[in-house]
Amino acid sequence: MATQVVQAKPSTNAFSDFIKFWQDIRAIAGPYWYPTSPGERAFSDVIRAWGMLILLILLIFALVAATTYNSFIHRYLIDVIIQEKDYSKFTYTISIYAVGLVLITLLVGFTKFIRKQISIDWYQWLDNHTLNKYLHNRAYYKINFKADIDNPDQRLSQEIEPITSSALSFSATLLEKALEMVTFLIVVWSISQQIALALLIYTIIGNFIAVYLNQELIKINQAELESKADYSYCLTHVRNHAESIAFFQGEKQELNIIQRRFSILIKNIKEKINWEKNQAIFNRGYRATIEFLTLLVLAPLFIRGDIDFGEIGQATTACYFFAGALEELIAEFGVSGRFSSYVQRLSDFSDALEAVAKEPENVGTIKTIEENYFAFENVTLQTPNYEQVIVENLSLAVQPGEGLLIVGPSGRGKSSMLRAIAGLWNAGTGRLVRPPLKEVLFLPQRPYIILGTLREQLLYPKTNRQLTDAELKEVLQQVNLQNLLSRVESFDTEVPWENILSLGEQQRLAFARLLVTNPRFTILDEATSALDLKNEGNLYQQLQETKTTFISVGHRESLFNYHQWVLELSQDSSWQLLTVQEYRNQQIINFQSTPNNESQNQSQILTKTITSEGLSHKEISELTNYSTSTIRGKASKGDSITTRDGLMYRYDKNPSVLKWLRV
Repeated sequence: MATQVVQAKPSTNAFSDFIKFWQDIRAIAGPYWYPTSPGERAFSDVIRAWGMLILLILLIFALVAATTYNSFIHRYLIDVIIQEKDYSKFTYTISIYAVGLVLITLLVGFTKFIRKQISIDWYQWLDNHTLNKYLHNRAYYKINFKADIDNPDQRLSQEIEPITSSALSFSATLLEKALEMVTFLIVVWSISQQIALALLIYTIIGNFIAVYLNQELIKINQAELESKADYSYCLTHVRNHAESIAFFQGEKQELNIIQRRFSILIKNIKEKINWEKNQAIFNRGYRATIEFLTLLVLAPLFIRGDIDFGEIGQATTACYFFAGALEELIAEFGVSGRFSSYVQRLSDFSDALEAVAKEPENVGTIKTIEENYFAFENVTLQTPNYEQVIVENLSLAVQPGEGLLIVGPSGRGKSSMLRAIAGLWNAGTGRLVRPPLKEVLFLPQRPYIILGTLREQLLYPKTNRQLTDAELKEVLQQVNLQNLLSRVESFDTEVPWENILSLGEQQRLAFARLLVTNPRFTILDEATSALDLKNEGNLYQQLQETKTTFISVGHRESLFNYHQWVLELSQDSSWQLLTVQEYRNQQIINFQSTPNNESQNQSQILTKTITSEGLSHKEISELTNYSTSTIRGKASKGDSITTRDGLMYRYDKNPSVLKWLRV
């Protein structure tokens, strides 16, 4: 979808932003940790998630306890070395200290492992949860009409995992470092209350500064995420339209577009670099000040003999750990700026998906009734924004086995009629009667080529069906794609089909799906526009032989040969339903009655052409794919025939003519 660069909006109220942030967190985390709706999550999965979370908390407590205990062992070890100088005590003490170090190392590893495991479990669930919303009730299609939701693919593929990993990292770090700070503050208090009070006051001031700096980071991260998404989409757009760009030789223009979006990204990255520079200076200076003040206070106490060397070592170590914990905590607050940006974008995306998936209220919608036929009953179809009427008070029915061709000027809503049948558009009034969608196969002008093997291409959308290779080869033969297997090793080879197949081959592949699926109802939106008349005739004849009921959109006059009815849409939202023969006769009458000299001359040329050439049934049969008996049947009915070279003939029953005359 087309994207727009949305600049980050500055916060106008820090408190309201904080409330909105926690509302977004609850909306994202609630269904996983506190499921309230039936069927949201299995009870066993919820218990497992909470069990792992409790285990993580216990490991963090154990890690902090082991680190604190080892600081006392380290203090005693220093005293043994410097004051007591007892080798046996030294050996015993350092053994305990070594065991503590090993325990701390193991706890660090297991803590990180459990945290990552919880994160990936949550990510897997949240991704599936969001994907289900994305694919529910065609929200993936409807979301494209919301201009404020850019790059849904980026939000799904790159912005969900950081939410879970950042949430667990921040929560675990917050708990661990807060415990460390409290524990080591108590240790320092037992040695020097002055230092402990100074640390406490200093921490409060520092955190206020960190929160202030974090507000700016949130805005910078939001802008960076959006510019990255726009830049990524721009490159994807070039890849998807490579051939068109090559035909237009538009490389220079595309480069300008890419560079313009890349310059916006670079600008945001530079802003972030400047912020990170200030943050690094603040963090390092904050920590250095703590270490400096510690030595400034403790050194005179040791010189006076108020404390021993071991206490200096323990106090210094405690302050070092305290400063390190505080630095990591402030750094995590900085990372949380990016986290909050991800949360906001995912929350907005999730809300938008729920909104578009809901049926609109207090507006007119076309009611859909599922029956075994197609019918429009006083249907007025409008665009999704209700700003334009496409067709007004349409009433018609397509009987089983018949074909309806929809014609009209470009942009008058022919494809929109098919969207209404598929349930994509329902703005308007009236009743639409159609079969269940699982019994209908849609063939668009640009066929949908999936990422998969040739077998999956042919079986789509029911890829679980079982057909032998021989049966699939016969289908390829029927649509004139028998040479397709020579390009790949087997039906189970996966290649980029959209790049190696021409549009005409893709349309024939779509018809192959039709022959495999054999649906009772088929919708074709200019599904043969890239084919020559011979291939088009072959495919439509096979379509007729399947006895399917079908509705086509097209401009080619050759399509009249395969339909019984024509629905013509006009510029003023009016319409008319005619038989194919009535429509052809009307076109000839309209052409001949046009009041200008040019049309009269063309009419004379047309009449001369009709009377100057005539072909027999056998000659017409040689120019088409029809048998002589079929030609005679069409002649008796007054039907026209289009030959393989695209010329149209009509049989003149005048006893003095009795020939097929070219129009």
